[in-house]
Amino acid sequence: MEKKNYYITTAIAYTSGKPHIGNTYEIVLADSIARYKRFQGYNVRFQTGTDEHGQKIELKAEAAGITPKQYVDNVAGEIKRIWDLMNTSYDKFIRTTDDYHEKQVQKIFKKLYDKGDIYKGHYEGMYCTPCESFWTESQLVDGKCPDCGRECKPAKEEAYFFKMSKYADRLIDYINNHPEFIQPVSRKNEMMNNFLLPGLQDLCVSRTSFKWGIPVDFDDKHVVYVWLDALTNYITGLGYDADGNNGELFNEFWPADLHLIGKDIIRFHTIYWPIFLMALDLPLPKQVFGHPWLLQGDGKMSKSKGNVIYADDLVDLFGVDAVRFFVLHEMPFENDGVITWELLVERMNSELANTLGNLVNRTISMSNKYFGGVVNNTGVAEEVDEDLKKVVLGTMAKVDAKMDELRVADAMTEIFNLFKRCNKYIDETMPWALAKDESKKERLETVLYNLVESILIGAELLESFMPETAQRIRKQLNAEPRGRESLNTFGLYPSGTKVTETPEILFARLDVKEVMVKVEEIRAKQKAAAEAEAAANGADGTKSGESSTGNAAEAGVDVEKAPEITIDDFFKTQLRIGQIIKCENVEKSKKLLCSQVKMGSEVRQIVSGLRPYYTAEEMVGKKVVVVANLKPAKLAGVMSEGMLLCAEDAEGKPVLLTAEKDVPNGVSIG
Repeated sequence: MEKKNYYITTAIAYTSGKPHIGNTYEIVLADSIARYKRFQGYNVRFQTGTDEHGQKIELKAEAAGITPKQYVDNVAGEIKRIWDLMNTSYDKFIRTTDDYHEKQVQKIFKKLYDKGDIYKGHYEGMYCTPCESFWTESQLVDGKCPDCGRECKPAKEEAYFFKMSKYADRLIDYINNHPEFIQPVSRKNEMMNNFLLPGLQDLCVSRTSFKWGIPVDFDDKHVVYVWLDALTNYITGLGYDADGNNGELFNEFWPADLHLIGKDIIRFHTIYWPIFLMALDLPLPKQVFGHPWLLQGDGKMSKSKGNVIYADDLVDLFGVDAVRFFVLHEMPFENDGVITWELLVERMNSELANTLGNLVNRTISMSNKYFGGVVNNTGVAEEVDEDLKKVVLGTMAKVDAKMDELRVADAMTEIFNLFKRCNKYIDETMPWALAKDESKKERLETVLYNLVESILIGAELLESFMPETAQRIRKQLNAEPRGRESLNTFGLYPSGTKVTETPEILFARLDVKEVMVKVEEIRAKQKAAAEAEAAANGADGTKSGESSTGNAAEAGVDVEKAPEITIDDFFKTQLRIGQIIKCENVEKSKKLLCSQVKMGSEVRQIVSGLRPYYTAEEMVGKKVVVVANLKPAKLAGVMSEGMLLCAEDAEGKPVLLTAEKDVPNGVSIG
């Protein structure tokens, strides 16, 4: 039977600097989806790459004393190195400085101009250099860029514009008729309500104030602006030709099945990109998924603080598959996830070393101890075997269902539930007790066989997410890859096979104190590098959209009537909407909860006295009102900054004030 095609892309990484773990998360997520689709029998095309033009690059290259091309060559090489380090199986790594891409962008620009969709005018507005975006005064938030929160400066220049409004109604109809197009649904609602329904402004698609870009070939004062250049990589990477002489890959794989991108650039992929495609008379991608962010839990990422977490540092300490496990398994479907060094160690020890590593090691060790490593299926079954087999054989269908919805973390949970069931099976059957009774020898052989068979089925499912680990498990059990069709049958491991005599530890338990010593060394190196960089060019490489963690104060509810205040007094208090993404009990207190609250690009730690009234689990996901400019305080040894606002119910119990509608987190109140 002919394989179905599946085309998946990541956003192309901007070549402003080395990617941190939040950037790396996306390529690993895409890789797991691509690998699983191959496992399901699809003919997969997986594309990633780098976005290499723009004013920011031009400025960084100038500061470094090299040409823009030299600068992007260096950074693109580093990005590709990290992608390869993480064992990602991309088929195409495109660069927007590739000759073919640049020529096609010029042809696309001219085609749209000739069609009347692009026209020349002048642009005057507020410009954010890091985001390379123009904004009107009304679009600014507190006078700053609504995307990254940085200062915008007035700018005016001649520019070409794309007639976005021409296609707006058509796009609205498409989104309404294709509910699967933008996922999760919350992202679709945001795009419709905040951008499409209020009306689209024409989009600036060229610049004259810098030169590092693709020249407009019929007007060389202009270079093509970032989004018309960057977004078209998804078709030029397949061999799209604006003159109609498309390559075979384009005819085979377009439209894309999935654009996997960060939620911060969903607007460009679900509004600008589909409209460009409509103008080119091309079909739209089947789905755009805006994944959440992986946020750092110990403060805003900054090289000067030495707290940026990079994938290669993580790999040095934990290994590739451990890092893959963490970023895939710890990320919620829709809400932001949090990463800290301590949390990595905890997950390494509990899930990888204990649940999986110990299971494999115990099974092999018992096989060697009791039967010289030879695994036989004697068929001496008991009722407990059937439940094990039911769980094992039912896992693939559960994983399929989760992956169909792109719920990768949940899919991995199902696989680890299989391994946990195996550990329970050991406790139920007690092989060490069976070994003491010679009459139970054949039963013991069957128990060990069932464990090996179950582990191998689990490893086959695990391979898309942790490929090296799956291969290491098979090697130790002297087994070959099975393929998907075999996973519905229990008992295919050849009876009489001998496992390795020297089992290796898949994942060793780590001491958090020892790890943090190494972390401090990493941080010291970062600080030294940042100081050297600052001395050279006076620039800070902190990237927008990266996480910060503040602290919070205990929420109070019993308030006596206060003296009257003026409106000026009111405006001294900053109230913002925040979303609780994580919550834990404070160990030294019976009444305090410690919540991680997302506000815009920042995550704050909010401590509140709500433990008698809310469980930690109940708090997660709530959109709450936060006093954001409260003086820091320490509660039960936990530093806190901010306050969650509550009201009292009829019984005098505090009730969290929450947003009535789904407003963006971080928005100001008042």
